[in-house]
Amino acid sequence: MLQNDVLLKAYQLMCVAREMADIYELNRQTCKYVHAVSRGHEAIQLATAFQLLPCDYVSPYYRDETMLLGLGFTPYQLMLQLLARGNDIFTGGREYYAHPNYRGTDKPNIIHQSSATGMQAIPTTGIAQGIQYLEKINSPLLKKHHVVNNLADAARYPVVICSFGDASITEGEVSEAFQFAALHQLPIIYLVQDNNWGISVTAEEARTTDANEFIMGFKGIKTVSVNGSDFEESYQVMKNVVDEVRLSRAPYLVHAKVPLLGHHTSGVRKEFYRSEEDLVKHYNDDPGPKLRKSLLDIGISETYLQEIEKLAATSVAMQFADAVKAPEPDPSTVEDFVFAPATVTAERGDRNPEGKEKILMVDAALFAIRELMEEFPEVVLYGQDVGRRLGGVFREAATLAEQFGDHRVFNTAIQEAYIIGSTVGMSAVGVKPIVEVQFADYIFPGLNQLVTEISKSCYLSCGRFPVQTVIRVPVGAYGGGGPYHSASIESTLLSIKGIKIVYPSNAADMKGLFKAAFLDPNPVIMLEHKGLYWSKVPGTEDAKRIEPAKDYVIPLGKGAIILQAHESSVKIGDSCCVITYGMGVYWSIAAAKDFPGRVEIIDLRTLFPLDEVLIFATVKRHGKCLIVTEEQQNNSFGEALSGRVSKACFNYLDCAVEVIGALNLPAVPLNIGLERAMLPNAAKVSERLNQLLSN
Repeated sequence: MLQNDVLLKAYQLMCVAREMADIYELNRQTCKYVHAVSRGHEAIQLATAFQLLPCDYVSPYYRDETMLLGLGFTPYQLMLQLLARGNDIFTGGREYYAHPNYRGTDKPNIIHQSSATGMQAIPTTGIAQGIQYLEKINSPLLKKHHVVNNLADAARYPVVICSFGDASITEGEVSEAFQFAALHQLPIIYLVQDNNWGISVTAEEARTTDANEFIMGFKGIKTVSVNGSDFEESYQVMKNVVDEVRLSRAPYLVHAKVPLLGHHTSGVRKEFYRSEEDLVKHYNDDPGPKLRKSLLDIGISETYLQEIEKLAATSVAMQFADAVKAPEPDPSTVEDFVFAPATVTAERGDRNPEGKEKILMVDAALFAIRELMEEFPEVVLYGQDVGRRLGGVFREAATLAEQFGDHRVFNTAIQEAYIIGSTVGMSAVGVKPIVEVQFADYIFPGLNQLVTEISKSCYLSCGRFPVQTVIRVPVGAYGGGGPYHSASIESTLLSIKGIKIVYPSNAADMKGLFKAAFLDPNPVIMLEHKGLYWSKVPGTEDAKRIEPAKDYVIPLGKGAIILQAHESSVKIGDSCCVITYGMGVYWSIAAAKDFPGRVEIIDLRTLFPLDEVLIFATVKRHGKCLIVTEEQQNNSFGEALSGRVSKACFNYLDCAVEVIGALNLPAVPLNIGLERAMLPNAAKVSERLNQLLSN
């Protein structure tokens, strides 16, 4: 039998949640932004919230307002987000209702997550993955980040709760999270609130099994079903599950059957698609009246319950009135928090130390990671085939698992979404993940996490949850790689705001940029050209460079002039500049030999942030510009850059900015001759330079 104070607290918060839903409905014009409420789900949400400690992490979904009340957030705080007011404590008016994020010592931490159905499963599983790793190495971060108060107190070890609706379990990315949690036995509880509806789609239309049956296919995840409209039953089940996971450090799924009493959202109303019979059936299962009857049965007076109900109504009305009067966000803050401030702002360290030999680009990255793993015990490296047996298909992680252990360098399944999205949760608890997508051609299953979760996290959490991660992506054609191992994807990635893109062209830059990318508190993608890894492509011998010192870093967003034109050619207007990166550097250097002293070449090194100061100054100096890219040219980054250069340098140009890229084909052909016909090369660049210099 639960104590009366727990039951009364639950009933009081249920009354608050009901009053909030009612006042929103009565003020639809004021509550103009789309929102969902928790009506019908209150019992399981409160039963969950009441088990959690400040050491825990929880990811509520968009219908979890009552869970937030149970965690200790006030209606006023939630209403500020509902109305998108400037002093919304979660996102400053940038996010929908019941989309919290929170860092503190008084409540469980909450990472930012999107509205995309089920997408929080991977980042939240990443939290559990990170906590497991910190426990394994007994990291001080466990205490520093308020994960546990006492490392020896197993009863207070943190749990992670990921909450979502039943319709989300059909998402493939949810299965990726389940698979990883089961395989690695992570301390996470998946709470599935099953109200039988996915907007207008019923469970019978959408899936063959419910979550309780579905999870049985993932060996190693325990499961239980509960009547989520019964608070007492829900409380006992959640207490048992949370207590067990605190001790067992193994995953669990709770399947809670609940009614849906409100609209799907304020914009998709229940009367649009639900029958009267269905609504009556759901209202008969309302958790509030059930708990009220239980309270009367144990001797709580009708008068006392009426006082609770009256106080809830009065309090909600007052807090809503205050929220309505709260100020709108300051428009001047709209660009705040896209990125956390960079930590590397100047080049430093010895780029060419004495006594060092030239190294390959692939080894430069390997050595950078080795040094980082030696310095930072929180660094882990994972991805497909990077573990002990192979060390990467390009040997880019060779020997690392042998040196640092399989708990720090390990293989994953073919799960690009998990590889990328898990870094959100890993970063949130202080782990520093370096992950790898095996080929650029296969990054697309991970774009959902990259776009929906990673890129927006810093901005929509007002800087509380930047995602510190390095994502390695081998790119480019390298002689017969074919249509699924040769892609250039920078334009796709550069359309995503909130991430940084680095593209080194030699070993020294690789090491210096890799270190800076790691030290940057934001998500950074390292595009690493396969044709430059080993300098086996003719003309790329110069990609091998002296290995820089351990402390060498290059700030992101700083290009380099790698070939200068003679000042005499510049003065008489007989010069041009080439803006390029990656393999384009070597085509351009080779082509420039046909025009001694007349060509200046910029290696961008970082595609975002972009060194516009260097670019524009160089273009203005020469008056002629050629942009060289390996990507298919139409609608590419190269063409976008040409437009930017044209606008900024219009009064200095002698002719139009030119771009040369690959032919506009949907894939790189397998046959080497066909590949050669598609791609730029030194001869093609030389021909375009000749045309440009002849103007």
